[in-house]
Amino acid sequence: MPDAKPPATARPAPARPAPTQRSGATRAAILDAARERFATDGYERATIRAIAKDARIDPSMVMRYYGSKEGLFAAAVAVDLKLPDLAPLPRHEVGHALVTHFLSLWERNNEVFTALLRVGVTNQAGAERMQGVFRDQLLPVARQACPDPEQAPARAALVASQLLGLALTRYVLRLPPTVALAREEVVAWLAPTLQRYLTSPSP
Repeated sequence: MPDAKPPATARPAPARPAPTQRSGATRAAILDAARERFATDGYERATIRAIAKDARIDPSMVMRYYGSKEGLFAAAVAVDLKLPDLAPLPRHEVGHALVTHFLSLWERNNEVFTALLRVGVTNQAGAERMQGVFRDQLLPVARQACPDPEQAPARAALVASQLLGLALTRYVLRLPPTVALAREEVVAWLAPTLQRYLTSPSP
């Protein structure tokens, strides 16, 4: 009697991503597509259907996670600048601290911040979102450094003009001379200007 063949060993099924991993990947795909679509089409023209198509998912999934276009927009452009606490720093270092923080933050989150900037300059909803970031995050930091709290809004606005101007030319328009500047050069040029805006006596 011939030897019986050993039973075939079943191959293990490939591991499937955990539900939380799939959910996180889906959310990330939706937000990436939404940022690009909002930046390209503006808030009014961007549609849930177009965003879902870009993310290669069903539109119902977008609604499941974010509820509405307004909710999706708020999530897509939610920004925490994580600005440093300037109070403990020596007064002459605040400009340097802000510029170095801004460069690190933008380069780590380039797609998010670039999309926010592009949306902010093309439609009202984006502009209002950026105004909220200015009011709630940058203005309190300016109050820590400036000699006269009543001047904090103007000084914070001047700081924003420099940082957003740098972002626009370096990361969005990508002007070659600005892109070519080394990080240390950007800090050397910009830090004294922010320092003056925040701490110098009013002209």
